[in-house]
Amino acid sequence: MTEHTTIHKAEGAWVVRAGGAVIAESRNALELTEGDAAPVIYFPRGDVGMAFLDPSDSRTTCPRKGEASYFTLRAKSYDIPDAAWCYETPKAGMEKIAGHLAFDADKVTVEQL
Repeated sequence: MTEHTTIHKAEGAWVVRAGGAVIAESRNALELTEGDAAPVIYFPRGDVGMAFLDPSDSRTTCPRKGEASYFTLRAKSYDIPDAAWCYETPKAGMEKIAGHLAFDADKVTVEQL
């Protein structure tokens, strides 16, 4: 697997849905591709319903992007732990994703409209 990481504007409009609600919708999302992994869509914080999200205590560190902090999504009748993450102060070269959130596509629906 290659170590190459790219970030560019995602084409079109993107949406995140969970528990019957639209959590995020944006035409200004970014697509981050890392090696052979599936692309990850990062939504500008201003396009995310932050009222649905509570910070969690979870943290991970990526050698290329830095430290990620996580959010629990408060759906209508259940919680989805660590459904979203962000890099508040990403490493050099990854600054474009600062102020953006990504969502775990195994826990919520992330799709292009």
